[in-house]
Amino acid sequence: MRVTENSNYDTVRGSINRSKEKMEHLQGQNATLKKLNTPSDDPVGASKVLEIRTDKVNNDQFQMNSKLAETFLDNSDIALGELADIVVRAKEIALGQASGASSNDDTRLGVSEEVTQLFQQAVTTGNRRVGDRYLFGGYKTDKAPIEPDGKYRGDDGQMMVEIGKDVFISMNVPGHEAFNTNPKSRPANQYRNQQPNNAQPPQVDPNRTLASDGDEPNAPQPENVNVFDELQNLRIGLLTGDLNGIRNTLDRFDQIHGKLIAMRAKVGSRIQGLNSTSQSLERHNITNAQLGSSIEDADMAQVVSDLNKEETVFRSALASSHKLIQPTLMDFLK
Repeated sequence: MRVTENSNYDTVRGSINRSKEKMEHLQGQNATLKKLNTPSDDPVGASKVLEIRTDKVNNDQFQMNSKLAETFLDNSDIALGELADIVVRAKEIALGQASGASSNDDTRLGVSEEVTQLFQQAVTTGNRRVGDRYLFGGYKTDKAPIEPDGKYRGDDGQMMVEIGKDVFISMNVPGHEAFNTNPKSRPANQYRNQQPNNAQPPQVDPNRTLASDGDEPNAPQPENVNVFDELQNLRIGLLTGDLNGIRNTLDRFDQIHGKLIAMRAKVGSRIQGLNSTSQSLERHNITNAQLGSSIEDADMAQVVSDLNKEETVFRSALASSHKLIQPTLMDFLK
């Protein structure tokens, strides 16, 4: 077969161009420290890297949500602990003033001032906030949930935040649950307002409470005790010298204290769940980072070795081209 000069030129030009392309590719890896610089380098690997990056962005947002929820829950736990201390102190006062032998009108009048301070402190604690958002107002986070007279003006909304893919947790404790021992109960006399016009309401004690979620009207329900109402009852009992009223607050303070402890345990379990989820996300990010590095990052020792080898190939191609083609023809081609 006859080999023409054009065939020689094409062979030399093709080998040199291929060597230069390989050297350019290796130079790019050496400069960026990555073997995946464009999607065409590895379409499957590029798709996986984009998926890993998207996953990391989502996990970072989940961790931000977790930190916000943890801030709310931590402050809620502190506020509930302060309320529990107030209730304990109020019970100590009630114990000390429940007997006529250990107290008199003057001592009860003086102690009532401390109860007033405890009530105001409880209202302040109930209106605790993080930034501009109140902790115990439910969805109503822009207004103080507890009025100066102890009335609750918030709602029972649970603010859910996503701390993982399809994993939600409530970041707040509604005051409706925190400040009442049995928040789902209602006065029994409200039952009459819900009967048809021709129906006769059952004869029940108006002071007893009934369930509001479809339970039987005559089923006995635990009494609902409100922390602010009970502090006011204690103050009134001290001012009026009502020893029976003071004694009645003792058991109720126990109920309130038990409910506050239960709410703190509930908050603590949520915080533990947040910490576990956050640690899981961190481990997931580390695993993704290792996988992404194995796909995207270049092995610099291998890159330098391949670059030196390709440089030798390029020089060999140039040297062989001088032997294959006359210099005058090469100059003409240039």
